[in-house]
Amino acid sequence: MTNLLTALNIVKRYDKHTALNDVSINVPEGTVYGLLGPNGAGKTSMIRIINQITAPDSGEVTFGGEKLAPKHIEQIGYLPEERGLYKKMKVGEQALYLAQLKGMKKAEAKQKLREWFKKFEIGAWWDKKVEELSKGMAQKVQFIVTVLHQPRLLILDEPFSGFDPINVELIKTELLNMCKQGTTIVLSTHNMASVEEMCNNITLINNAKAVLEGPVNELRHKYKSHIWEVQFNGDVSSFKSAVAGKYDLINLAEDANANVARVKIPKDSLSNDLLKTVMPAGMITGFSEILPSMSEIFISAVQGTNKISAQ
Repeated sequence: MTNLLTALNIVKRYDKHTALNDVSINVPEGTVYGLLGPNGAGKTSMIRIINQITAPDSGEVTFGGEKLAPKHIEQIGYLPEERGLYKKMKVGEQALYLAQLKGMKKAEAKQKLREWFKKFEIGAWWDKKVEELSKGMAQKVQFIVTVLHQPRLLILDEPFSGFDPINVELIKTELLNMCKQGTTIVLSTHNMASVEEMCNNITLINNAKAVLEGPVNELRHKYKSHIWEVQFNGDVSSFKSAVAGKYDLINLAEDANANVARVKIPKDSLSNDLLKTVMPAGMITGFSEILPSMSEIFISAVQGTNKISAQ
């Protein structure tokens, strides 16, 4: 898969503070890429460099196989975490103004804006002043303006902030549709559930360094703790006896419909062996591996523990 964006060995310092220390990222074209990290880790510095708001002290950024240059700005859409609209302007007037700054013709911009406003159910607010909008509606306007010119690369910093669950799903759906149509998305967020749901690959930056990177599915398997969940109908005592001395029984919840046990097996053991061991204890109704969440991996990597909760 071809990389649309590559940042190689980026170093950025501010006075005595090092924001990025030899950080590299490779963003495959047509994917959703998670740029993660705790507050102050260096994510925003990387985003500002990609947007050419600032320049790295060393390292190189390429876009579409070319060295990043001012001409690439019109191919990038950026929604920063700190947002703002001119409160006294009318909503439609401001959206048109911002669209034209992105190089769009007024007539084309107006037509597309009307379509987006209808889709996001804010068409009635076209002639209202921005200061009359709720926070959620203002967020919708800013999102629309960011994606209106169909950028090749879309960079979103905490895009779900301020939205209720219904509108979060609306934004996610639109982003995934854009990705299917070829847009490459860089998503910076603390919402790890969204990362699992949307991102193909991630880089985790902590203390100015990239501490974790790769495909989300591969990382979840890499950090797994070899824990399996077994659902069964049968005698709990028999189940405990079956696994005793062979496997670690992490927990066991009794239920009238089905008992649920979590069992940790040795790294070199086969799941089939566990299944054979517990089958005599009752009717097995469910059997699945428990993979760590991205939230658990995030915490483990940032804290440097390399330990994932077994619960």
